[in-house]
Amino acid sequence: MNDRFLRACRREPVDRTPLWIMRQAGRYLPEYRALKERHDFLTLCRTPELAVEATLQPLRRFPLDAAIVFSDIMIPLEAMGVELEFTPGPHIARPVRTRADVDALTPRPAEEATAFVGEALRMLRRELDGRTPVIGFCGAPFTLAAYLVEGRGREGFGGVKNLMMREPATFVALLDKLADQMADYLAFQVRSGAQALQLFDSWAGLLAPEDYRTYVLPSLQRLVRALPHEGGVPLIYFAVDGNHLLEDSLAIGADVLGLCWRTPVSQARRRTGGRVALQGNLDPYALFAPPDVVRARAQAVLDDAGDAPGHVMNLGHGILPETPIASVEALVETVAGAARRTS
Repeated sequence: MNDRFLRACRREPVDRTPLWIMRQAGRYLPEYRALKERHDFLTLCRTPELAVEATLQPLRRFPLDAAIVFSDIMIPLEAMGVELEFTPGPHIARPVRTRADVDALTPRPAEEATAFVGEALRMLRRELDGRTPVIGFCGAPFTLAAYLVEGRGREGFGGVKNLMMREPATFVALLDKLADQMADYLAFQVRSGAQALQLFDSWAGLLAPEDYRTYVLPSLQRLVRALPHEGGVPLIYFAVDGNHLLEDSLAIGADVLGLCWRTPVSQARRRTGGRVALQGNLDPYALFAPPDVVRARAQAVLDDAGDAPGHVMNLGHGILPETPIASVEALVETVAGAARRTS
Protein backbone atom coordinates (compact mmCIF):
# COMPACT_ATOMS: atom_id res chain seq x y z
CA MET A 1 0.00 0.00 0.00
CA ASN A 2 1.08 3.56 -0.67
CA ASP A 3 0.84 4.91 2.88
CA ARG A 4 3.19 7.87 2.35
CA PHE A 5 0.38 10.35 3.01
CA LEU A 6 -0.81 8.59 6.17
CA ARG A 7 2.73 8.31 7.51
CA ALA A 8 3.35 12.02 6.95
CA CYS A 9 0.11 12.84 8.80
CA ARG A 10 1.49 10.86 11.74
CA ARG A 11 4.85 12.70 11.47
CA GLU A 12 6.65 9.50 10.55
CA PRO A 13 9.60 9.36 8.12
CA VAL A 14 8.74 9.12 4.42
CA ASP A 15 10.80 8.62 1.27
CA ARG A 16 9.41 11.84 -0.20
CA THR A 17 6.77 14.43 0.63
CA PRO A 18 3.28 13.17 -0.28
CA LEU A 19 1.02 15.25 -2.48
CA TRP A 20 -2.70 15.62 -2.96
CA ILE A 21 -4.62 18.66 -4.20
CA MET A 22 -7.72 20.20 -2.66
CA ARG A 23 -10.59 20.02 -5.22
CA GLN A 24 -8.41 17.65 -7.25
CA ALA A 25 -11.60 16.11 -8.69
CA GLY A 26 -13.18 19.05 -10.43
CA ARG A 27 -13.58 21.60 -13.15
CA TYR A 28 -9.94 21.92 -14.24
CA LEU A 29 -10.22 18.38 -15.70
CA PRO A 30 -11.84 18.05 -19.14
CA GLU A 31 -13.15 14.60 -18.22
CA TYR A 32 -14.91 16.09 -15.19
CA ARG A 33 -16.46 18.82 -17.32
CA ALA A 34 -17.73 16.13 -19.68
CA LEU A 35 -19.25 14.28 -16.72
CA LYS A 36 -20.83 17.50 -15.47
CA GLU A 37 -22.45 18.11 -18.87
CA ARG A 38 -24.46 14.92 -18.38
CA HIS A 39 -25.27 15.22 -14.67
CA ASP A 40 -25.98 18.11 -12.31
CA PHE A 41 -23.76 18.60 -9.27
CA LEU A 42 -26.11 17.15 -6.64
CA THR A 43 -26.68 14.06 -8.80
CA LEU A 44 -22.91 13.55 -8.95
CA CYS A 45 -22.71 13.81 -5.16
CA ARG A 46 -25.70 11.55 -4.46
CA THR A 47 -24.91 8.78 -6.96
CA PRO A 48 -22.10 6.56 -5.64
CA GLU A 49 -20.96 5.35 -9.06
CA LEU A 50 -20.67 8.92 -10.35
CA ALA A 51 -18.97 10.18 -7.19
CA VAL A 52 -16.43 7.36 -7.49
CA GLU A 53 -15.79 8.18 -11.15
CA ALA A 54 -15.17 11.85 -10.30
CA THR A 55 -12.88 10.85 -7.41
CA LEU A 56 -10.78 8.56 -9.59
CA GLN A 57 -10.37 10.88 -12.59
CA PRO A 58 -7.39 12.85 -11.22
CA LEU A 59 -5.70 9.66 -10.03
CA ARG A 60 -5.79 8.28 -13.56
CA ARG A 61 -3.88 11.34 -14.77
CA PHE A 62 -1.51 11.98 -11.88
CA PRO A 63 0.32 9.76 -9.32
CA LEU A 64 -1.24 11.52 -6.32
CA ASP A 65 -0.77 10.14 -2.82
CA ALA A 66 -4.39 10.41 -1.64
CA ALA A 67 -7.91 10.37 -3.02
CA ILE A 68 -10.67 12.50 -1.50
CA VAL A 69 -14.22 11.30 -1.90
CA PHE A 70 -16.20 13.51 -4.27
CA SER A 71 -18.89 15.37 -2.34
CA ASP A 72 -19.54 18.81 -0.87
CA ILE A 73 -19.46 20.21 2.66
CA MET A 74 -23.15 21.15 2.35
CA ILE A 75 -24.37 17.60 1.67
CA PRO A 76 -24.75 16.44 5.32
CA LEU A 77 -26.90 19.47 6.13
CA GLU A 78 -29.73 17.74 4.30
CA ALA A 79 -29.68 15.22 7.15
CA MET A 80 -30.80 18.09 9.41
CA GLY A 81 -33.81 18.99 7.28
CA VAL A 82 -32.07 21.75 5.31
CA GLU A 83 -33.42 22.24 1.78
CA LEU A 84 -30.41 22.70 -0.47
CA GLU A 85 -29.89 23.69 -4.09
CA PHE A 86 -26.81 24.62 -6.13
CA THR A 87 -27.48 27.54 -8.50
CA PRO A 88 -24.51 27.13 -9.16
CA GLY A 89 -23.36 27.87 -5.59
CA PRO A 90 -25.20 26.60 -2.52
CA HIS A 91 -28.62 28.11 -1.85
CA ILE A 92 -30.65 27.34 1.29
CA ALA A 93 -34.41 27.79 0.98
CA ARG A 94 -34.99 28.65 4.65
CA PRO A 95 -31.99 30.33 6.35
CA VAL A 96 -31.40 29.75 10.06
CA ARG A 97 -31.60 33.08 11.89
CA THR A 98 -33.46 32.59 15.18
CA ARG A 99 -33.39 30.22 18.14
CA ALA A 100 -36.61 28.67 16.81
CA ASP A 101 -34.84 28.01 13.49
CA VAL A 102 -31.97 26.32 15.32
CA ASP A 103 -34.34 24.21 17.41
CA ALA A 104 -36.19 23.20 14.24
CA LEU A 105 -33.08 21.52 12.81
CA THR A 106 -33.76 17.81 13.26
CA PRO A 107 -30.63 15.72 12.83
CA ARG A 108 -30.89 12.19 11.45
CA PRO A 109 -28.15 9.55 11.61
CA ALA A 110 -25.63 10.05 8.82
CA GLU A 111 -25.81 6.34 8.01
CA GLU A 112 -29.46 6.82 7.12
CA ALA A 113 -29.42 10.29 5.54
CA THR A 114 -26.17 10.11 3.58
CA ALA A 115 -25.89 6.41 2.84
CA PHE A 116 -24.68 7.26 -0.68
CA VAL A 117 -21.47 8.77 0.75
CA GLY A 118 -20.76 5.58 2.66
CA GLU A 119 -21.36 3.48 -0.44
CA ALA A 120 -19.01 5.69 -2.48
CA LEU A 121 -16.28 5.24 0.15
CA ARG A 122 -16.72 1.47 0.18
CA MET A 123 -16.54 1.37 -3.61
CA LEU A 124 -13.40 3.52 -3.60
CA ARG A 125 -11.65 1.26 -1.11
CA ARG A 126 -12.43 -1.76 -3.30
CA GLU A 127 -11.40 0.02 -6.49
CA LEU A 128 -8.14 1.44 -5.13
CA ASP A 129 -7.26 -1.81 -3.35
CA GLY A 130 -4.63 -0.24 -1.12
CA ARG A 131 -2.89 1.71 -3.89
CA THR A 132 -4.02 5.10 -2.56
CA PRO A 133 -5.58 6.04 0.81
CA VAL A 134 -9.00 7.70 0.80
CA ILE A 135 -9.86 10.94 2.62
CA GLY A 136 -13.33 11.73 3.96
CA PHE A 137 -14.32 15.24 4.95
CA CYS A 138 -16.89 17.69 6.23
CA GLY A 139 -17.32 21.40 6.85
CA ALA A 140 -16.46 22.86 10.25
CA PRO A 141 -19.35 24.14 12.39
CA PHE A 142 -18.64 27.85 11.88
CA THR A 143 -18.30 27.56 8.11
CA LEU A 144 -21.54 25.61 7.85
CA ALA A 145 -23.25 28.11 10.15
CA ALA A 146 -22.10 30.92 7.87
CA TYR A 147 -23.96 29.37 4.94
CA LEU A 148 -27.00 28.45 7.03
CA VAL A 149 -27.47 31.98 8.36
CA GLU A 150 -26.82 33.78 5.07
CA GLY A 151 -28.68 31.22 2.97
CA ARG A 152 -25.96 31.37 0.34
CA GLY A 153 -22.36 32.39 -0.17
CA ARG A 154 -21.76 36.07 0.54
CA GLU A 155 -18.55 38.05 0.91
CA GLY A 156 -17.79 38.66 4.58
CA PHE A 157 -20.72 36.56 5.86
CA GLY A 158 -21.87 39.45 8.03
CA GLY A 159 -25.10 37.71 8.99
CA VAL A 160 -23.44 34.96 11.00
CA LYS A 161 -21.20 37.44 12.83
CA ASN A 162 -24.25 39.57 13.53
CA LEU A 163 -25.96 36.56 15.10
CA MET A 164 -22.80 35.76 17.10
CA MET A 165 -22.78 39.24 18.63
CA ARG A 166 -26.53 39.78 18.95
CA GLU A 167 -27.60 36.34 20.22
CA PRO A 168 -24.49 34.46 21.37
CA ALA A 169 -26.51 31.70 23.06
CA THR A 170 -28.37 31.00 19.80
CA PHE A 171 -25.08 31.07 17.88
CA VAL A 172 -23.46 28.58 20.27
CA ALA A 173 -26.51 26.31 20.13
CA LEU A 174 -26.24 26.25 16.34
CA LEU A 175 -22.52 25.45 16.43
CA ASP A 176 -23.04 22.68 18.98
CA LYS A 177 -25.80 21.10 16.92
CA LEU A 178 -23.60 21.23 13.82
CA ALA A 179 -20.63 19.81 15.73
CA ASP A 180 -22.67 16.80 16.85
CA GLN A 181 -24.03 16.16 13.35
CA MET A 182 -20.60 16.47 11.71
CA ALA A 183 -19.03 14.15 14.29
CA ASP A 184 -21.65 11.54 13.41
CA TYR A 185 -21.04 12.13 9.70
CA LEU A 186 -17.25 11.78 9.99
CA ALA A 187 -17.55 8.68 12.16
CA PHE A 188 -19.85 7.17 9.51
CA GLN A 189 -17.23 7.92 6.85
CA VAL A 190 -14.58 6.14 8.91
CA ARG A 191 -16.83 3.09 9.31
CA SER A 192 -17.35 3.18 5.55
CA GLY A 193 -13.63 3.14 4.78
CA ALA A 194 -12.19 6.66 5.05
CA GLN A 195 -8.54 6.41 6.12
CA ALA A 196 -8.08 10.11 6.92
CA LEU A 197 -10.44 13.03 7.51
CA GLN A 198 -10.30 16.72 6.65
CA LEU A 199 -12.30 19.42 8.43
CA PHE A 200 -12.76 22.42 6.13
CA ASP A 201 -13.16 25.77 7.93
CA SER A 202 -13.35 27.97 4.85
CA TRP A 203 -14.55 31.12 6.63
CA ALA A 204 -12.81 30.91 10.03
CA GLY A 205 -10.35 33.55 8.85
CA LEU A 206 -13.12 36.14 9.13
CA LEU A 207 -13.05 35.85 12.90
CA ALA A 208 -11.05 37.80 15.45
CA PRO A 209 -8.92 35.53 17.66
CA GLU A 210 -11.01 36.34 20.73
CA ASP A 211 -14.25 35.35 19.00
CA TYR A 212 -12.64 32.20 17.62
CA ARG A 213 -11.48 31.17 21.10
CA THR A 214 -14.75 32.09 22.80
CA TYR A 215 -17.33 30.72 20.39
CA VAL A 216 -15.80 28.55 17.66
CA LEU A 217 -12.97 26.61 19.26
CA PRO A 218 -15.27 24.89 21.82
CA SER A 219 -17.48 23.56 19.01
CA LEU A 220 -14.44 22.18 17.19
CA GLN A 221 -13.21 20.51 20.37
CA ARG A 222 -16.70 19.08 20.93
CA LEU A 223 -16.65 17.61 17.42
CA VAL A 224 -13.19 16.06 17.80
CA ARG A 225 -13.97 14.58 21.24
CA ALA A 226 -16.99 12.81 19.73
CA LEU A 227 -14.97 11.11 16.99
CA PRO A 228 -13.84 7.50 17.37
CA HIS A 229 -10.13 7.56 18.18
CA GLU A 230 -9.33 3.91 17.68
CA GLY A 231 -7.73 2.90 14.39
CA GLY A 232 -5.38 5.87 14.05
CA VAL A 233 -7.38 7.80 11.41
CA PRO A 234 -5.62 11.18 11.15
CA LEU A 235 -7.64 14.41 11.19
CA ILE A 236 -6.65 17.50 9.18
CA TYR A 237 -8.02 20.92 10.11
CA PHE A 238 -7.82 23.60 7.43
CA ALA A 239 -8.78 27.23 8.12
CA VAL A 240 -8.47 29.50 5.10
CA ASP A 241 -6.69 32.78 5.89
CA GLY A 242 -6.19 31.48 9.43
CA ASN A 243 -2.63 32.64 10.10
CA HIS A 244 -3.82 34.63 13.15
CA LEU A 245 -5.57 31.50 14.51
CA LEU A 246 -2.68 29.07 14.14
CA GLU A 247 -1.72 28.72 17.81
CA ASP A 248 -5.36 28.53 18.91
CA SER A 249 -5.96 25.80 16.32
CA LEU A 250 -3.54 23.55 18.17
CA ALA A 251 -6.17 23.13 20.89
CA ILE A 252 -8.62 21.49 18.49
CA GLY A 253 -6.86 18.14 18.72
CA ALA A 254 -6.22 17.65 14.99
CA ASP A 255 -3.20 15.67 13.80
CA VAL A 256 -2.50 18.00 10.86
CA LEU A 257 -3.05 21.72 10.37
CA GLY A 258 -3.59 22.89 6.80
CA LEU A 259 -1.96 26.17 5.81
CA CYS A 260 -3.09 28.63 3.18
CA TRP A 261 -0.38 30.30 1.09
CA ARG A 262 -0.10 33.27 3.45
CA THR A 263 1.74 31.28 6.15
CA PRO A 264 5.18 29.79 5.35
CA VAL A 265 5.54 26.18 6.43
CA SER A 266 8.78 26.88 8.31
CA GLN A 267 7.13 29.70 10.26
CA ALA A 268 4.14 27.50 11.10
CA ARG A 269 6.45 24.75 12.33
CA ARG A 270 8.21 27.15 14.68
CA ARG A 271 4.93 28.52 15.98
CA THR A 272 3.43 25.08 16.56
CA GLY A 273 6.60 23.61 18.03
CA GLY A 274 6.45 20.50 15.83
CA ARG A 275 3.39 19.24 17.75
CA VAL A 276 1.37 18.60 14.57
CA ALA A 277 1.99 17.77 10.94
CA LEU A 278 1.47 20.57 8.42
CA GLN A 279 -0.22 20.57 5.02
CA GLY A 280 0.24 23.03 2.15
CA ASN A 281 0.76 25.51 0.80
CA LEU A 282 1.43 26.60 -2.79
CA ASP A 283 -0.72 29.55 -3.92
CA PRO A 284 -3.29 28.12 -6.38
CA TYR A 285 -2.62 31.07 -8.68
CA ALA A 286 1.02 29.97 -8.99
CA LEU A 287 -0.28 27.22 -11.27
CA PHE A 288 -1.10 29.83 -13.91
CA ALA A 289 2.63 30.51 -14.37
CA PRO A 290 4.71 28.68 -17.00
CA PRO A 291 5.71 25.12 -15.96
CA ASP A 292 9.29 26.09 -15.12
CA VAL A 293 8.01 28.73 -12.69
CA VAL A 294 5.54 26.23 -11.21
CA ARG A 295 8.44 23.86 -10.59
CA ALA A 296 10.47 26.58 -8.91
CA ARG A 297 7.56 27.72 -6.73
CA ALA A 298 6.73 24.15 -5.71
CA GLN A 299 10.37 23.42 -4.91
CA ALA A 300 10.49 26.59 -2.80
CA VAL A 301 7.63 25.25 -0.64
CA LEU A 302 9.40 21.90 -0.26
CA ASP A 303 12.67 23.64 0.64
CA ASP A 304 10.92 25.83 3.18
CA ALA A 305 9.31 22.76 4.78
CA GLY A 306 12.70 21.04 4.99
CA ASP A 307 13.32 17.41 5.86
CA ALA A 308 11.57 17.29 9.23
CA PRO A 309 8.83 14.63 9.30
CA GLY A 310 5.25 15.77 9.02
CA HIS A 311 4.69 17.71 5.80
CA VAL A 312 1.95 17.00 3.24
CA MET A 313 2.29 19.01 0.03
CA ASN A 314 -0.89 20.67 -1.21
CA LEU A 315 -2.14 23.97 -2.49
CA GLY A 316 -3.04 26.72 -0.06
CA HIS A 317 -6.68 26.47 -1.19
CA GLY A 318 -8.64 24.53 -3.82
CA ILE A 319 -7.34 24.25 -7.37
CA LEU A 320 -8.99 26.78 -9.69
CA PRO A 321 -11.15 25.72 -12.65
CA GLU A 322 -9.00 27.40 -15.33
CA THR A 323 -5.74 25.79 -14.13
CA PRO A 324 -3.67 24.38 -17.03
CA ILE A 325 -3.11 20.63 -16.93
CA ALA A 326 0.57 21.22 -17.79
CA SER A 327 0.99 23.16 -14.55
CA VAL A 328 -0.48 20.32 -12.50
CA GLU A 329 1.88 17.93 -14.26
CA ALA A 330 4.82 20.21 -13.39
CA LEU A 331 3.74 20.30 -9.73
CA VAL A 332 3.33 16.53 -9.53
CA GLU A 333 6.67 15.89 -11.25
CA THR A 334 8.48 18.30 -8.93
CA VAL A 335 7.13 16.71 -5.76
CA ALA A 336 7.64 13.17 -7.06
CA GLY A 337 11.27 13.95 -7.87
CA ALA A 338 12.06 15.48 -4.51
CA ALA A 339 13.39 12.58 -2.45
CA ARG A 340 13.75 13.29 1.26
CA ARG A 341 16.06 12.02 3.93
CA THR A 342 14.30 9.43 6.07
CA SER A 343 16.11 10.15 9.32
